[in-house]
Amino acid sequence: PSDFVMAISQAMCTSFKVELLKGVHNFTNSSGNTFNIALYTSSASLGAGTTAYTTSNEVTGTNYTAKGGALTNVTPTASSTTALTDFVDETFSNVTLTARGALIFNDTASVDPAECVLDFG
Repeated sequence: PSDFVMAISQAMCTSFKVELLKGVHNFTNSSGNTFNIALYTSSASLGAGTTAYTTSNEVTGTNYTAKGGALTNVTPTASSTTALTDFVDETFSNVTLTARGALIFNDTASVDPAECVLDFG
């Protein structure tokens, strides 16, 4: 329909929460999975229901390649009652593009399962 609006909604993907319980994702620094961050245009439709990396409306531009960049993981830790992991900030050097949001996904696991969606606002 003509009134259909694409949107990027910041969220931890629901499928990721289930996959954590199934042991699909390994965040261990030295022997863990490889996670990527891919950038998307404002035409992308990403949110809690996103299940895997997609090329649909991924940005294109000078010095940017599909699937974005690999993230360097920091070993998971706990803070009070919250467990967390962090990635070293990713830098896309000498790129020319416009991005509205991003998807972090597991590039090691089958079908590149989604972890979270970032909305740049």
